[in-house]
Amino acid sequence: MDLPDPNALLDRLAARLVEVLAARAINDPRVVGIHTGGVWVAHELARRLRWAAPIGVLDISFHRDDFGRSGLNPAVRPSNLPWEIDGRDLVLIDDVLYTGRTVRAALNELFDWGRPAQVVLATLIERDGRELPIAADAVGACLEVGRGRLLKLRGPDPFTLGVVEGRA
Repeated sequence: MDLPDPNALLDRLAARLVEVLAARAINDPRVVGIHTGGVWVAHELARRLRWAAPIGVLDISFHRDDFGRSGLNPAVRPSNLPWEIDGRDLVLIDDVLYTGRTVRAALNELFDWGRPAQVVLATLIERDGRELPIAADAVGACLEVGRGRLLKLRGPDPFTLGVVEGRA
C-alpha cells in the first residue's frame, strides 16, 4: 500500500484547519493533542501556524471503553492542560481517526477539566472502520486501510507512516 508523505499531509491539515477556524470565527484557540501521535501533530501544527500558546496533552487511559478488559496501560501519563478550558475554543488533535473511540474518550477527559465553548476535531488521517458517529472537522487525508490492519504514525523527527497487521 502506497502511503502519502506525512509532511504533505501536515501541510494539507494546516491549510484546512485555518479554513475551519476562520469559518467558525475562532481567533485564539487552545490546542490539545491526544497522547502520543496527536501531541506530535499538535506541536508541528503549532509551529507551522505560529500558535504561541502552550499545547495541552491528553492521556485518555482512564476513559478507554476497553479499560475493564485490557487493564491499565503501563505507560499512563497525566494529562496537562496549562490553561482554563471553560468557555474556550479548543482544537483537539489526533493522528489517526479510526473507530472514533479514542476521540470519545478524549472528549470525556476534556469535560473532566471543564466545559469548552466548542471543540474542533483535527486529524492527520481519517481511515475506514468508524464504529461511533464521530467525524473530523479538518483532515489531512482519508485512507482505506482495511480491517485487520493498523495505520501507525511514527515520529516526530522524522514523521513516517506505516501499516501493521494486527487487531483492528
